[in-house]
Amino acid sequence: MFFGDWQRSSMQTTSIFYHPSSYRDPSGFVFEQDNILYRQVNKVFKDHFEHFINSGCYDHLQKNKLLIRHEVIEENITGSPDYYLTLKPEKIDFISYPYEWSFETLKDAALLTLQLIKECMPFGIMIKDATPYNIQWHKGRLTFIDTLSFEKYDPSQPWIAYRQFCECFLSPLLLMHYTGRPLQSLLLAYPDGIPLSITKSLLPWRSRLSFYTYLHIHLHATIASKNKKNELPQKTIFSEKKLQNLVDSLQSLIQSRQLKEKPTTWGNYYDEANERSDYIAQKKNIVSAWITELQETKTAVDLGANEGVFSYLLAHKNISVIATDFDHAAIHKLYNKIIAEDQKNIFPLLIDLANPSPAIGFNNKERISFVERTKVDLALALALVHHLAIGKNIPFTKIVELFEKLTTYLIVEFIPKQDEKVQFMLKQKKDIYDDYNEKEFVAAFDRSFFIVKKQLIANSGRSLYLMKKYDA
Repeated sequence: MFFGDWQRSSMQTTSIFYHPSSYRDPSGFVFEQDNILYRQVNKVFKDHFEHFINSGCYDHLQKNKLLIRHEVIEENITGSPDYYLTLKPEKIDFISYPYEWSFETLKDAALLTLQLIKECMPFGIMIKDATPYNIQWHKGRLTFIDTLSFEKYDPSQPWIAYRQFCECFLSPLLLMHYTGRPLQSLLLAYPDGIPLSITKSLLPWRSRLSFYTYLHIHLHATIASKNKKNELPQKTIFSEKKLQNLVDSLQSLIQSRQLKEKPTTWGNYYDEANERSDYIAQKKNIVSAWITELQETKTAVDLGANEGVFSYLLAHKNISVIATDFDHAAIHKLYNKIIAEDQKNIFPLLIDLANPSPAIGFNNKERISFVERTKVDLALALALVHHLAIGKNIPFTKIVELFEKLTTYLIVEFIPKQDEKVQFMLKQKKDIYDDYNEKEFVAAFDRSFFIVKKQLIANSGRSLYLMKKYDA
């Protein structure tokens, strides 16, 4: 499994548990029994759900791989008096959150949401939610996972989730576009979406020159501030044509926006690394041979993946990989590459290991931390430890604690202090790292992992270790 167990709370029996983020919607909820995930549909949503299924909309979305598949279980597993139906959705291997996505991932999720509206309207269906948390990476593509978001479409009513869409998708995308900065972390501060008033105040004046930006953010924010209920006047008549125009304008705006970042410190890492005599080639050969020996490996995390050279090495061995890096430019580039090549085994995430995604939400249980979610067979930590130990002042023992929580097997690289990259880092700070040496490195890891293999990488002075956790 990629992700750990939820923090559970009892329902009627000790073997049934609510999902900690599924309690706000009266239409139903997600729960677990015996490590199997289910979704209960409540009576209040019966008419909407039956229309969604009987209209053919569900089958249409399935055919086009836009919605997670489910199996109907005609059993009231929870014993709830609100029960109408139980669904067993197809398993999602890893749950990620929008503050971990690249600009392009969030952009594609926004476009998927708008596509769903267009796909559903001919069936008399509308989506009532427009949050990125309803979208996950599944089988090499972004997929909508909330089956209870689909309700009967009333052509006379405006799209109820319009403001939510603008705050959850449009606000962060436009702020990143106009500033040229990866600002996904704003979605940690505003998990329900960046308020229109804040987005309006942060966007540059020139953003008003874009008609659709002015319409969907500036004017929208002004109207919303005057109308606390965020409703159109009752005399206003909406129409299907107006909805189509609204969706078309949002699509056009989002498709035209990009994140033009400046080059980053590690953006050309592999170009420089390849200049060292045979370093990358030798490292790939060693890692590939060790992975081949680990025949039971199905899941992996590539920590500090950069542009994904070693993530691809894992993926080509049919291993599902979460590729993480703190460098947005690298993750952005990797995401675009896997989409262009239809690579189904890699999903890149923006993760700073010195400050990984925390548990947030009500009781800190709605959104689980990255460390809690990530439980894999193998972790790669290549050219990483010196960034944490020297760049972030994190002791070897603390780094080991992190790795121990994530994985069973570990391939980790040690780069000595005399290495030019380490020396470059030390030029910018005082050398207080007397314990940064291979002996202390091995001693720290020996508390949780035993060394299976060690090998020097060509003439680089760097070493690779294959380790296994003691209690695994």
